Amino acid sequence: MQTTMLDDLRAALPEEDVPAVEECATRLYNALPRQDELGRNTVMVAYGGGKDSAYAVAFVRAVHLALAERHGETFRLRLVTMQHSGMPYPVMLNIDRTYRALGLYDDPDAELLLVAGDRVRPFARDLRVPHKLVEFNRIDLLMSGHRTYGDGRSTFCYACNLNVANSFGVAARYNGGVDLIITGDSPNEQRDYALWIRRLARGAGQKPADSRKGFKGTLETLDGLAQAYFEEIHGSENVERVKERGVTSDISDHLAFFSIYNHTSYASGAHWSLLTDFLGFVFDEIAFNFTESDCANPALMAHLRGLRTEQVYKRSYREGIAQYVDFAIELMRRKDFPAHLIEQMRDRYRTDAGVESMREAATRYGEEAFGLDTTQLVCMVYSPFAAGAVNLHDYLAGEFPELLVDEDRIRALLAGTEDQALAARLERISGLSVTDLRALYNGPLWSPFAQMSTQPGLLPRVMVSDPHQEAIRAKRNPEGEEVLDRVSGR
Repeated sequence: MQTTMLDDLRAALPEEDVPAVEECATRLYNALPRQDELGRNTVMVAYGGGKDSAYAVAFVRAVHLALAERHGETFRLRLVTMQHSGMPYPVMLNIDRTYRALGLYDDPDAELLLVAGDRVRPFARDLRVPHKLVEFNRIDLLMSGHRTYGDGRSTFCYACNLNVANSFGVAARYNGGVDLIITGDSPNEQRDYALWIRRLARGAGQKPADSRKGFKGTLETLDGLAQAYFEEIHGSENVERVKERGVTSDISDHLAFFSIYNHTSYASGAHWSLLTDFLGFVFDEIAFNFTESDCANPALMAHLRGLRTEQVYKRSYREGIAQYVDFAIELMRRKDFPAHLIEQMRDRYRTDAGVESMREAATRYGEEAFGLDTTQLVCMVYSPFAAGAVNLHDYLAGEFPELLVDEDRIRALLAGTEDQALAARLERISGLSVTDLRALYNGPLWSPFAQMSTQPGLLPRVMVSDPHQEAIRAKRNPEGEEVLDRVSGR
């Protein structure tokens, strides 16, 4: 069966990948610690369910089978998917089709895992995101978004990136650990990322882990950054919540990365047939959004930009959507997306009817994935409670004018007085508990109109160095007064 699968895979791979598989197999064999007992080596691959990771899994599977062909045995292949609220069911279906196409379900040398927080389970396509994890992601989204006016990257990506790092640690230590982690990043990219993390730690007043500790040290440094980041987002008094958002780092000191970068081509046009014909990859309307083919969050990022422009700036929803689409389409070009996928994405937002259709889809997604309705999303893009409720008056005037007479009562409630009826009202319109609203009130607010480098805290440091952002001139009132603004996302 393995020989037949390898033959089929060689026929499906781009022609230049076939000899690259053999070269990579030789390099990987030489990097394994137990070459005389290949079956005692475990190699891990992170599989997010998107187009690039699907291609990487297919390539590594070919290497896996090529070594079996050469030596009569091969390494144990651990494929790991991190589950989160932004991963819609069609992504699970794509992963399932990939595993079936590659014959992985029936291979005793393959281990298919699903990581949800600190919980590890065998992969099954119908496993839903655990309720506890949904709540975990929802609170991170709201608390981050309320400190940044619903900024795309800050609201969705930074907490998620730390969760991804934790999933690497959780999966790498599971069931005896692993010997190597395969990555599609080049050695230079890996080194630059590690150096960026260390610079960020120093800037935050932390001492990075010893660089000689390799990936373990990187995870330790990220754990320190995670603690600082989530304390900034959730408040220093929320000790347990911050603690449970740490990054797992108790892995082998010798665990290293193995790059397949020089053997592969990640321009999806080069392996389109492999993706769509052999693996059965489907670019689903919900799962495929701008630069992501495994996450629906970018559709919600665009929606938040539209809501901010419409509700806060009092201009049009479509104006905000156009700002996000222009930014994200350029990002797609820089990432070498095929022209027809770029046009497919542009077509979704080309007409008023298309914009309205995507608005309805994003609204449904926000409710289904995070339990957030439009009232709560609009509240977030005003950021009315953070930094001493500096935007509270504008929020009430724009959205709840009947509550303007209660503005002083609201401020007193946020400062610590008890008012159960008012508390219940604020909890409904924000989606947050009074405890969290008070944490926002006592904590910082990042402003898109100020110099990020002059603002204190870890979050502005992350945002300053984020390549997925663009400074634009935006009109922030009906009269068309222009200000320097920021669009960020995926």
